[in-house]
Amino acid sequence: MKFKPNKKLGQNFLTDKNVIKKICNFTYIDKNSDILEIGPGTGNLTDELLNKKPKNFYVIEKDKNLSENLKQKFQNKIKIFNDDILTFPLEKILNNRTIIFGNLPYNISSKILTRFILNHDTYKFKLLIFMFQKELANRIIAKINKSDYGRLTILSNWRLNVQKVMDISSGSFYPKPKVESSLLVFNPKKDYVIFKNPNSLEKVTRIIFNERRKKIRNRINRMFNYDNKILEKININLNLRPQNLYPEEYFSLAKEYEKLRK
Repeated sequence: MKFKPNKKLGQNFLTDKNVIKKICNFTYIDKNSDILEIGPGTGNLTDELLNKKPKNFYVIEKDKNLSENLKQKFQNKIKIFNDDILTFPLEKILNNRTIIFGNLPYNISSKILTRFILNHDTYKFKLLIFMFQKELANRIIAKINKSDYGRLTILSNWRLNVQKVMDISSGSFYPKPKVESSLLVFNPKKDYVIFKNPNSLEKVTRIIFNERRKKIRNRINRMFNYDNKILEKININLNLRPQNLYPEEYFSLAKEYEKLRK
């Protein structure tokens, strides 16, 4: 059965069998592995992943018609949740053995990634293997001093090791999108800066990158109420612009920002 993609849900189904095989073979999956697939669509990747015979296989599909089709196609081989990935209680199905795959809708892909990062203490997983719009993927893996270096770069580097696996042409999808995609793999870090509230880093980066072309002086001063002692302690050049600060400097800013809000 051929489904008409839902534009509102950002549906572009992965159909290229060679790409699907490469994605499935990127990491080792065995009978002790759990798989979660986000937005399986018509189940092309699902079908190939099932050949790996994981212990448990969960999918979250928001589209009701697609969910019904998946039930008919795979029967009891997978557990289907007809739900929204942005609100679904993921902690109920995740563990340290879970490998999470996702051909993410372009319109919410950054929100999905951010949710996994900020809730990492609750959401246990082994790997994230996600497809993004290439432009967004480049922002995630950007290097300091580059124009695409930004909030997602900082947040991702905080909790995850990120690796770009490959670019995927628009012709690998139906319908064919106007942009190319990239496959990124995220591996949880064992050592990272601990915050009382992970949203502190999210808020600090949002404030500073809100005016990315301007020097950070005014935003940093306002953030710390013009307290010279704090500004001396963090020892950051206030004449720099947001893309000129290392991730570690943002971590230090977020730690000091938390102290003001005890």
